[in-house]
Amino acid sequence: MKKLLLILLLALGACKKIDIQPTPPQTIDIFSMTESTITDKSDISFKLNTAGIYVVKLIDKNTEQVITKEKINGKVGVNTIKIYTRTIPVKYLYLILDDEGGNQINKTTIIIN
Repeated sequence: MKKLLLILLLALGACKKIDIQPTPPQTIDIFSMTESTITDKSDISFKLNTAGIYVVKLIDKNTEQVITKEKINGKVGVNTIKIYTRTIPVKYLYLILDDEGGNQINKTTIIIN
């Protein structure tokens, strides 16, 4: 019995809690890629050099009609927004980032999956 208790105490003493630090998700600038595949409620990230009001547009790649348009308050550095695509009938789109004056800052192609 003493040997069993000694073995149990040694086993408990040898067990240590290991703290695993989660790695933060890697953010990739969507405009650094020529084409991206996204799904409904996807988070997309992009970098801005100046803070201000920006417009994010989704445009049908074939007809070049604006599907959605949203104003965002951009900050310097990485900005992340959520894209909702469930009700969009088009599969191939341009994602365009314009400044408040309507000047195009970035453009990429996205495919809705």
